[in-house]
Amino acid sequence: MNILIADDISEIGLAKLQALPGADVRIRTGLSEAQLISEVADVEAILVRSATRITAPVLEAAKQLKVVGRAGVGVDNIDIPAATKHGVIVINAPDGNTISAAEHTFAMLMSAARLIPSAHGKLHEGKWDRKSFVGVELRGKTLSVLGMGRIGTEVAKRALAFEMTVVGYDPFLTDERAKELGITRATLEDAIAAGDFITVHTPLTKETRHIINKEAFLRMKDGVRVINCARGGIIDEEALVEALRSGKVAGAALDVFEKEPLAADHPLLSMQNVVVTPHLGASTIEAQVNVAIDVAEEVSKVLLGKSFRNAVNLPAMSSEQREYLEPYLQLGEKLGLFAAQWLAGDMSDIEISYGGNLAHSDVSFITRTVLKGLLGYQYGDEVNYVNAPLLADQGGISVRELKDPRSKVFTNLVVLSIKSGQETHRVAGTLYNGFGVRIVEVDGFAVDASPEGKVLLLRHTDKPGIIGQIGTMLGDAEVNIATMQVGRKETGGEAIMFLGVDKLVPDEVVAKIEKIADIHQVRSIEL
Repeated sequence: MNILIADDISEIGLAKLQALPGADVRIRTGLSEAQLISEVADVEAILVRSATRITAPVLEAAKQLKVVGRAGVGVDNIDIPAATKHGVIVINAPDGNTISAAEHTFAMLMSAARLIPSAHGKLHEGKWDRKSFVGVELRGKTLSVLGMGRIGTEVAKRALAFEMTVVGYDPFLTDERAKELGITRATLEDAIAAGDFITVHTPLTKETRHIINKEAFLRMKDGVRVINCARGGIIDEEALVEALRSGKVAGAALDVFEKEPLAADHPLLSMQNVVVTPHLGASTIEAQVNVAIDVAEEVSKVLLGKSFRNAVNLPAMSSEQREYLEPYLQLGEKLGLFAAQWLAGDMSDIEISYGGNLAHSDVSFITRTVLKGLLGYQYGDEVNYVNAPLLADQGGISVRELKDPRSKVFTNLVVLSIKSGQETHRVAGTLYNGFGVRIVEVDGFAVDASPEGKVLLLRHTDKPGIIGQIGTMLGDAEVNIATMQVGRKETGGEAIMFLGVDKLVPDEVVAKIEKIADIHQVRSIEL
């Protein structure tokens, strides 16, 4: 079996591949796309990090390719749809840098608490200054963890060992899971208000961008300390600088930034109470070795025909299964992604119902895509089609599949029901011949909408003039409405409006729409 190593990979990982029976491991790093194409004709596996791009032309040329392994988490450098089209499994290593990232977060937290970098710098300048660097203890303080995925959970465990009180926010964190971890579950607003220290561990999405903003700083305790070792952009840096200058925030520790590399004249670099590092969360010997070992082991399993995990695209299925299920797999992921953005709140029990002809099929693959869309929006690259059910289970989320071959209206129907707080929300979809994937119901309101591109979704009272006001506001913002669906149950009652738009509606426009009388809920969604 021919294996191509296209980026620098730890030798320990390479050794596992070289030990495979009949393996020919070729190390060809720094290749251009054209050079890569000339190398892959007989290759069965390719391993990369972040430098080499596995594009559609490369995948087209690799006629024998079975698997692409990414020694790391992000797979932006791999054309996932093209890989799936060619039946190539894409493997990543989401676990390998978890501990390194968690430990770096805690190192940054402690450095911010005790002003270690600034004191170190002063001493190197020959100045013995003890009075300027009075810190605070961690014991007895509250740490708010925003995002309780793998890394956030590990940070919480370490904080508990330091006798801190831990408050956790996560849309999928249940009371049972919080109790198991020994922490307190809270809403985003309550977590922000409770923390003496606040650390963020979410992916960067439309919802999480600038969740720590000017308004959030106003809700925080005086003298709070803020840590970001997750993604640049989660914290509004301009608002952070203002909060630091005012004294509202006593200190900050940042490993990631909105624009990297950080400009030399950035105001954060001139502040003595700010700790900064150049995106070092995964930069340990162990992490680099771990991701190499993880991806090498998983690639080996694929080549040997064994069961594997951490597939970024769907697990292997027969060509007959894929041909029949492909459009439903797309439908499932769209429903999950839609629901994650529509609800944008705490979620617990999940029920996925399959009606019509689908009730006679193996729907487990579709369930995976629903969970991938739903959980992936919150946890990003941590979630894939293989581990999504496991992550849901570990988070204490109940997932049920129901089948009912009786369907009064649709030949096939997928209904996703999610318990959020005391309410249960539903979104249903189907396939139309010639029209593809459609959303046909949202919370009991009938619609007929394509879950593609950018969407503005509103719940409102069915009154004359509502549509006109929204259209005028969008027009003033130069947002073009491409499609519109309105669902209602009775004249003058509550209704839902599903607008397909040519670009995402700006946050400030969404805020204006929310202020319109008789508008109950607005969501800007990207599918």
